Amino acid sequence: QVQLVESGGGLVQAGGSLRLSCAASGHTISTYCMGWFRQAPGKERELVAVTSRSGVTRYYADSVKGRFTISRDNAKNTVYLQMNSLTPEDTAVYYCAASIRLGVRQNVADYDNWGQGTQVTVSS
Repeated sequence: QVQLVESGGGLVQAGGSLRLSCAASGHTISTYCMGWFRQAPGKERELVAVTSRSGVTRYYADSVKGRFTISRDNAKNTVYLQMNSLTPEDTAVYYCAASIRLGVRQNVADYDNWGQGTQVTVSS
């Protein structure tokens, strides 16, 4: 089991940027597909971005393509989410998650390990 701790959230104005970090412990993330998800009040948790074990393959939700970048440093056991050109619609709690299942996993149900989340609030 891998433990995940997110950081880097906060309040930012529209058009601004934030960089989220997800520090893992208890197990190397090199054996996990890693993803970032978000959940806004009253909405279901949704995938934001996912990266394969090597970091070569990355998938993004349409709503964040061209603005967000997921990356991973397996040596540091850390995953990042660079968020640029933020809009109020990006306001949510952002979660880091790890999946031991093979392939690049895009479904919430495929992830067994979750962080506690970090709040991102974008003001207009």
